[in-house]
Amino acid sequence: MAEDQRNRRHPQNLQGVLRLAVEAGSAADGPALPEPMSEERKEWLKGALAEVAKGQNSEVEQMKECMRVLLRDGGCERGREGEEEGEDEEGETEGALEFLSELCENLDNARDLMTLGGLDLCMSQCLNHPQGSVRWRGAQLIASCAQNMPEVQCHLLSKGALPKLLQLTDSDPHPTVRVKALYAVSCLVREQEVGLRAFLSHDGFSVLMRGMQSDNEKLRTKSSFLLLNLLTVHPEHKVLSMGMVQQLVSVLRTPHSSFHEHVLGALCCLVEESPLGLRDCQSPTLGLEEMLNQRAEDLQGREECQEELEFCKRLRSACFCGRQPDDSGMDR
Repeated sequence: MAEDQRNRRHPQNLQGVLRLAVEAGSAADGPALPEPMSEERKEWLKGALAEVAKGQNSEVEQMKECMRVLLRDGGCERGREGEEEGEDEEGETEGALEFLSELCENLDNARDLMTLGGLDLCMSQCLNHPQGSVRWRGAQLIASCAQNMPEVQCHLLSKGALPKLLQLTDSDPHPTVRVKALYAVSCLVREQEVGLRAFLSHDGFSVLMRGMQSDNEKLRTKSSFLLLNLLTVHPEHKVLSMGMVQQLVSVLRTPHSSFHEHVLGALCCLVEESPLGLRDCQSPTLGLEEMLNQRAEDLQGREECQEELEFCKRLRSACFCGRQPDDSGMDR
């Protein structure tokens, strides 16, 4: 397939380029999660778009062309002119979003897209699109633009992007949409005080708790990682919602997975300097001490689980030994 792609002639118009941008290996519409665009595919796409654009090779002009494709799509109105045409338009829309995401890894391009109105268009149209393949690419574009860009983050937050992304994370039927939406949420709230306040006001911790209990492995992992990050970096927001400790412990009772390391870390954050969290963990009805003893025994000697083992020892010491572990205790 890679050889066929290299030998393929460049299409003669932008629509052809964008369709081919997602043609090879785009399996994200099924249960499988998408793979990142390969370097070979990126280079081919850049060359094809440059050839089509001819005298309009500037990245700003390329972004404008992609925005025109998104505007033509029309989202919910599409599909009345025939199934084949609708599929072509979807391919163009997906290709435009993928290419914009690639361009906006450059911070200047991300800012320019915001100024051009591209992010507003993405929020109003792509995140509400009937096709999951468009919704997840829209969320990916928002994440690409928002990461490490406070100006873009504030713009997106002011336009109400966060509650929509939390809704997609929580309840979208497409598994990839949920993962990509959570990635965008992370880009808006990590090390961003305004975003964190909005996250708290929209009960974002509950969304993470439900994500950790879903049947989507990537969503469980990313939800637990974001929870641990927020509790670690922002200890002032260690808000114990009703049953949070109990829910985290119930997650630990599911078949063992690598994301349990983050869950144990989150429990450590909740019990340290929090009498309520400590009391919840010490409740005999929870059976946490016995579970931690068994988990520590199971993890002994497993090199890949050493960080999880350290969290396990740290939590056990904090809850059941009457002291916080020091560095020497962590090494034992």
